[in-house]
Amino acid sequence: MSTESHVFPTTSLSQDDFDAGRVVTVDWTPRAEYAWDEGVAIGGYLQGLKEGKLLGRVCRKCRRRMIPPRMFCEQCFRPTDEWFEASDTGTVKTFSLCYVTWDMIKLDRPQIPAVIDIDGASPGMGIMHLLGEVDPKAVHVGMKVQAVWKPPEQRAGQITDILYWKPL
Repeated sequence: MSTESHVFPTTSLSQDDFDAGRVVTVDWTPRAEYAWDEGVAIGGYLQGLKEGKLLGRVCRKCRRRMIPPRMFCEQCFRPTDEWFEASDTGTVKTFSLCYVTWDMIKLDRPQIPAVIDIDGASPGMGIMHLLGEVDPKAVHVGMKVQAVWKPPEQRAGQITDILYWKPL
């Protein structure tokens, strides 16, 4: 096996290339428009959030109840079969006390992101969201929590339709 490295010759552009018109430049404003399709599973999930519901999908073969929903079961590799509505309660699986925001602003009182296993979903199925109305020293793994929803007229079909989760 050879250890030689190959260097390929290149030719850089010079100002003369631009002046002589050998390089074409275009004055152009691109239209960078796009559309995003959330798909059937996440689209249904977001619609549920707008209605104040946590919706998931069921795999008929292994009976997994998945939130957030998926159209295919990662264990059975088959399409999921039906929708189900889970409770808006759950259990803190893990959490963090964050004294700095994502954009590096120092906080006196921490934000508390948590992974929440949703009641009615299969074990290990849940979402990451913020905890609120709780003393940071009181938060613990296994704590039961409930979603605090925005008023219906303020919901937009986003995960932020849940303001935060509070202790039960």
